[in-house]
Amino acid sequence: MVPALMRKTWRDDRRAILGWAAGVAAFTAVYSAFYPQFQGAAELKQDALPKGVLDFLGVADFLSPAGYLQASIFGLLGPLLVLMCTVTVVARTIAVPEEGGGMELLLANPVSRTAFAGQRLAAAGLAVTAVAAIPWLLLMVIVPAVDMDIPLSSVAAAGFGLVALAWCFGGLAFLVGAATGRRASVLAVTGIVAVATYMANAVSGMAQGWSWLRWWSPFHYFLGTDPLRTGWHPGSLLVLVLAGAVAVVAGVILFDRRDVGV
Repeated sequence: MVPALMRKTWRDDRRAILGWAAGVAAFTAVYSAFYPQFQGAAELKQDALPKGVLDFLGVADFLSPAGYLQASIFGLLGPLLVLMCTVTVVARTIAVPEEGGGMELLLANPVSRTAFAGQRLAAAGLAVTAVAAIPWLLLMVIVPAVDMDIPLSSVAAAGFGLVALAWCFGGLAFLVGAATGRRASVLAVTGIVAVATYMANAVSGMAQGWSWLRWWSPFHYFLGTDPLRTGWHPGSLLVLVLAGAVAVVAGVILFDRRDVGV
């Protein structure tokens, strides 16, 4: 049986979750299903953009099916949408009710703080996972339908990588919210880390002597292995999952020990 706190979390957040799911689904469908029609524009972009810009965006080419999907779905806009959804939903587990004065009512449930945090995060995590998995599920149908020459196992590897990236930043968002109880802090810290690590991964591939930066970026473990061409890389995916898990454990411990504003 699903715990009451999880049901309440889903009920309270259902509109936001459904909205994000619809947006991510529409984005994925439009950019992938019309791949043949976009090829002409892709060729123009390939010729117009300097190589340095393509390297910064992490795009090897626009013309191959794998390059097109990486540029359109997985390179920037797809992760941006998924991470915005992740941070927004996870911030509502602790930071939003605490800042809004509703934490007292939630903590009145006969559960420990650890169980409270775990149930709220489990509900948010399942919702985020469902939204982040939408590109994966849709592309498993659309890729063969539009004759993209990409193995479905490689599509699955990139799709799961996006889910793992959401788990990683979701763990960070939860940690900040559990430690501060402030929505603004969750948005600011997670946003700054996301931008900084994306830039680090981009710069590491452009400037000599800066390649070490990639190892500090979750985006490297997500796309640095080029999963759309090379398939599964369990070690890189495990790094993302473990980073998110460590952040979650730290967040639960901090929330259990600090004074909570009610």
